[in-house]
Amino acid sequence: MIGGMTIAVLLGLVFGALTAVLAPGQLAVLLVGAAAAITVLRRPLWGLLLFAVVATFAPYTSISLGVRTTVAEALLALTWGGVWWQGLIGNMNGRLRWQPTERSLIWLMAYSALPFLVGMVMIHAEGNGPVNWVRWLLNLSTFFLIPLLVRSEHDRDQLVQALLLGCLLLLLLSVAVFLKDRNPMGMMPILLKMKYAHPEALQDIFSGTAPRMGSPWVHPNLTGGALALFIPLALFYGWATRGWRRLLGLSVAVLGCAGLLFSISRGAIVSLALVLLWLVYKRVPYSTRILGLGVAFALALVLFYPPLQERLVSMFSSSNASTEVRMEEYAMFPDAMRRYPLGIGFKVDPPVPGSGLVGISNLWLNYIYKIGIPGMLLFIVVTLLWWREVRPHGPITRVDAGNAVQLGATCGVMAALLTGIFDHYYSFTFVLVGLFWLMASMSLQLARQASSGMAPATFRPRP
Repeated sequence: MIGGMTIAVLLGLVFGALTAVLAPGQLAVLLVGAAAAITVLRRPLWGLLLFAVVATFAPYTSISLGVRTTVAEALLALTWGGVWWQGLIGNMNGRLRWQPTERSLIWLMAYSALPFLVGMVMIHAEGNGPVNWVRWLLNLSTFFLIPLLVRSEHDRDQLVQALLLGCLLLLLLSVAVFLKDRNPMGMMPILLKMKYAHPEALQDIFSGTAPRMGSPWVHPNLTGGALALFIPLALFYGWATRGWRRLLGLSVAVLGCAGLLFSISRGAIVSLALVLLWLVYKRVPYSTRILGLGVAFALALVLFYPPLQERLVSMFSSSNASTEVRMEEYAMFPDAMRRYPLGIGFKVDPPVPGSGLVGISNLWLNYIYKIGIPGMLLFIVVTLLWWREVRPHGPITRVDAGNAVQLGATCGVMAALLTGIFDHYYSFTFVLVGLFWLMASMSLQLARQASSGMAPATFRPRP
């Protein structure tokens, strides 16, 4: 009784002190945040679901927790806090198996400490290297949250719904604003209200990318890359489900295709086209029709949206400004390798200020730029080991509730990797990297369940 009375008095004193120091609105936010934190500590899967929604809808909404970070990454850290607490009380035993893919990713994360330290010494520029390194590792860690937290098909169905719900909210906002203003600048006041940092950078990006669609991912190329990751998942999920789940999946797939064309990200467009051709090669049912419908949908948008016509005419031209920049990047990249043989680390992103160099728009070469050739080779090892386990053997003759999510997640990761030929955002771009490894882990878990002979009927979503 005395102990409970003491706790009650202490809590009353803390609450009274907070009411004296904080405004009512701040106090309400603090109390809601504390309740959410306690809930996630008890049920870390809820933290992962919140991360899935926030990361896909408002990836760069920021918060200050001693250092400035995104809300999505704060939720990810809180989720790991819940995993640690549940592990402490014995609820996580035996959930994570250290197979070759997991071990190779751990090697990549461990090796990154070397270029991090080298970069801290060699790179003389402003930047918070330790924070950036920890944030990158935190985003890679989503790969391990799937086996730790997603223990049933119901859990997985909730995760897929959270990812697609965030995508739907993003698309409804972005497409609506773009159709209203026909200019990415219409997103500026909205993103500022969503607590996006660095308004001067937003202004610079949006003013330089008209008439392409803006979104909470900010840059149109980043928007296209994120959509390429989730459109296949949305399509196959809508295909294999019924009711409102089908509406959710197909809505994201259709709006995602529209958003992809409005963002005019050529790397994402080409990568999805290549994935569609691979599905035709694998004889996926109706894949030829889907390819035809996609072409028809794209042609219809081009016919009714003249800026898209102009952009498509110029985007694959050798005289295109973006193409010329990329050629310059490739020409100067050997010099960057000579100057930074172990990479530049995590203090800044390429190029190093004052170096006279430029960055590189290629996923694998950007790994070299940041953490050296060994880092790139380790990344290749991880992806090859992942592909060895998830690749389908022989034709895919059916798509149903038993394989739709795995096929959609695998195709999404394939599309993301293919965009790496044209851009680098799946290497070290915060939040998007976390979503990439989350999808890779989900497809890997499902592939392992299928190879172990687990019956698809055991893994059907609840009605």
